[in-house]
Amino acid sequence: MIYIDGSVALAQLLTQDHALPETIWWQPLISSRLLEYEVWNRIHVRGLARSHGDAARALIAGVALIELAPPVLARALEPYPVAVRTLDALHLASIEFLRSRRQKVEVASLDQRLLAGARSLGIPIYPS
Repeated sequence: MIYIDGSVALAQLLTQDHALPETIWWQPLISSRLLEYEVWNRIHVRGLARSHGDAARALIAGVALIELAPPVLARALEPYPVAVRTLDALHLASIEFLRSRRQKVEVASLDQRLLAGARSLGIPIYPS
């Protein structure tokens, strides 16, 4: 399965030139519940709820969301091999939680800092 972050979802919703190939949306997708907050925050900040709200809801509905459960939050408090930002730590902790449950996960992101964190943990990167 492919773990996506807000950068992938927002690039798709906002039809940005650097979006990942359309084929990613044909794969089983998963993310942290955090994705929902990232997407809606950016939609609201840009005043796009009316024009992009339905598309945002549909995109989020197509992604399996895992909750920020205590084990995930606890891992996010631990150090990482490289410096990571708070939201990246939460995404990486979510991926590690999935992997601890023997789930095969690749991460897809347009955020180079998140990808660097994933690489430092040995998490496979989805081809862009």
